[in-house]
Amino acid sequence: MSGRLCRRLLRLGLPASSAGGWSRLSGAGLNGTGPPGAGRSGLSGGGRMNVFSREMKQRQKDWAAQLQDSQQYDYLRQEVGSRVADRVYDIARTFPLALDIGGGRSHIAEHLSKEVVERFCLTDVSQQSLRRRRPSEIPTHCVLADEEFLPFKENTFDLVVSSLALHWINDLPGALRQIHQVLKPDGVFIGAMVGGETLYELRCSLQLAETEREGGFSPHISPYTAVTDLGNLLGQAGFNMLTVDIDDIQVHYPGIMEVMTDLQGMGESNCAWNRKSLLHRDTILAAAAIYKEMYGSEDGSIPATFEILYMIGWKPHESQAKPAKRGSATASFGDLSKTG
Repeated sequence: MSGRLCRRLLRLGLPASSAGGWSRLSGAGLNGTGPPGAGRSGLSGGGRMNVFSREMKQRQKDWAAQLQDSQQYDYLRQEVGSRVADRVYDIARTFPLALDIGGGRSHIAEHLSKEVVERFCLTDVSQQSLRRRRPSEIPTHCVLADEEFLPFKENTFDLVVSSLALHWINDLPGALRQIHQVLKPDGVFIGAMVGGETLYELRCSLQLAETEREGGFSPHISPYTAVTDLGNLLGQAGFNMLTVDIDDIQVHYPGIMEVMTDLQGMGESNCAWNRKSLLHRDTILAAAAIYKEMYGSEDGSIPATFEILYMIGWKPHESQAKPAKRGSATASFGDLSKTG
């Protein structure tokens, strides 16, 4: 194990070529061209929120994928990908065709078998990530496409999965509607994305340091979706039988520079239009001291918390169980205490 990996401690344990093809499908905003009005934050020309630079995110992911030691930064994606795969195994059926949105190096398929998913379609905005996908026994076809503009027909997939990609979507409600659209009736969507409390230690330390040294602060951590909003977004997109749950994954690092280096290596640097491009050296040093003082562990390491939101939603079908009509109950809870 390399020295860089040795100095990281993942509380839950650090996780220690498939047949297929390749396609380039064009669509609005593909390859970072973006929607009309891209280049500034706020609303795009079509009235859609434009918070993130998709071109910048593509460049970040391409750069990270080409690092010689890029696999050393995959520990979080491997762990979350395995947990998404566990949720696929919980469903007692075989899926003939599945889609992985923003799958990059394919961290979900490697945990699945052909008995569960017969064929996989892997999409990502980063061509370099797709070229370096992890091996899997499932036949996989790669499609270079933006997660915001899915180039697939309606009722195509039996299963759609996504792991740690949807938090960079400008129009999350629209993306969920597209996922619902490409699913077959009675198809299921299983996803994971980072939640609003992710990296709160880093966010707080940078804000305090910048306020002290520069008289104000800029956003350095991207805005994330709150778990309280996720169920409503899935329901509005047309999904039913919803399940939303949360996991906290805490990783320990030697210091704040290692946190930011690993985020860069993951391709998870901030790509918001209103981000501040550079941090002053004095501000970084102050943030490092604040981080250790407020959150440091007894062994000298500092924690970084990743709040992971898991979601499951089904596309409606007449065969699915439906709730009983209101007022149709034949017994009351009060009667239960009298039984036996």
